[in-house]
Amino acid sequence: MNIPTNLKYTKDHEWVKIDDDIATIGITDFAQKELGDIVYVEVDTVDEEMQIEEVFGTVEAVKTVSDLFLPLSGQITAFNESLESEPEKVNTDPYGEGWMIKLKISDPSQLENLMDHEAYKKLIGA
Repeated sequence: MNIPTNLKYTKDHEWVKIDDDIATIGITDFAQKELGDIVYVEVDTVDEEMQIEEVFGTVEAVKTVSDLFLPLSGQITAFNESLESEPEKVNTDPYGEGWMIKLKISDPSQLENLMDHEAYKKLIGA
């Protein structure tokens, strides 16, 4: 199980990479394995100001559709548009080319609620 040490994690299996006040967000290796082959990623919330734990999109796998929950409050500034034609990037490279959105963080204090890699490993029993 790939759980990079330089990222933060949520109980909903999203990962967060922080660069100043911008967060890059995707789903974890664990989540993509649980979902199976991903066939579609929908994010229609770009440019919206959203609150922590709101649904910012969905990911569709062969057998299920799963909501994507925002790990931090802020404005969604970008969607990885390559996922429209190649959603399988979420399966093959969840922490790289499979990233989903970029968010301008509005409340940096919320970062304290995210898990480090050790806490996330415990959550998933890795």
